[in-house]
Amino acid sequence: MNKGKTIFSQIMSLIPERDFKTCVDRYKGNYRARNFSCKDQFLVMSYAQLTGRDSLRDIENCLTALSSKLYHCGISYAVPRNTLAKANEKRDWHIYKDFADVLLKKVRPLYVNDKFRLDLDNMVYAFDSSTISLCLKLCPWAKYRKNKGGIKMHTLVDLRGNLPVSVYLTSASVNDVKALDDLYIEPSAIYLMDRGYADFNRLFKLITKKNAFFVTRAKDNMLFEVVSEAEVDKSTGIISDERIKLTGLHTAKWYPEELRMVTYEDYATNKVYRFLTNNMEYEPLTISELYRERWNVELYFK
Repeated sequence: MNKGKTIFSQIMSLIPERDFKTCVDRYKGNYRARNFSCKDQFLVMSYAQLTGRDSLRDIENCLTALSSKLYHCGISYAVPRNTLAKANEKRDWHIYKDFADVLLKKVRPLYVNDKFRLDLDNMVYAFDSSTISLCLKLCPWAKYRKNKGGIKMHTLVDLRGNLPVSVYLTSASVNDVKALDDLYIEPSAIYLMDRGYADFNRLFKLITKKNAFFVTRAKDNMLFEVVSEAEVDKSTGIISDERIKLTGLHTAKWYPEELRMVTYEDYATNKVYRFLTNNMEYEPLTISELYRERWNVELYFK
């Protein structure tokens, strides 16, 4: 008979209790709490996340089935779904937001010296959004289509360790590019984004003017003229490396400086990609490989 700690309790033992209590006290989270404290709520919701529960009823049934083992997991009892629903609705979400910030500050330094796949000294971030579907009857405020509800989670991921740096929640109807306005841009950092974020006004004002870099994809209808072209090694998949200027009625004003466009063919899929960046120094293959790293944010969402 195994008398050691469960894996779940071993993971939860790493949680800094003092920091968690500070976050709870800051918002008076345990005010009038009887049998179900904020710590209990945190443990139950963490257990639900790690075990892939998809509803309150599912959480309740799982806890009930394992009621004889809950003590060894640190969970007091099989919490009824009504109790959990009330706690999730009434308690201040800032408690867990602040605690998430605490955990990230503790974890990020552990990955500072990790080697990035590409030999770069710059910080590299991937930015993207994911839509979370919600029941429209229960959340009428989240309507974004006729019969659907949802919210968007805009996430900036540090690719050294694949850790989220910031998360912004908006209604699902909000355009992705508007989330750029809330980002803190670090000088010299590289931001990888899909072509849905190719808003040249924001890219110039929010990133280029702050001495940071971006890599994104060009839209098919982009108007431009080629200023110059560099020689490339086509055996690497690079078709062209060009400096361009935008010629669109509005885009020429929004982004008055030159851009770099690297055209790359993926021999595995026979697809051709046009990458846009304001970085004029890196090798063209490095630009294409940087964009490939953007897919790590998709893995984070999964």
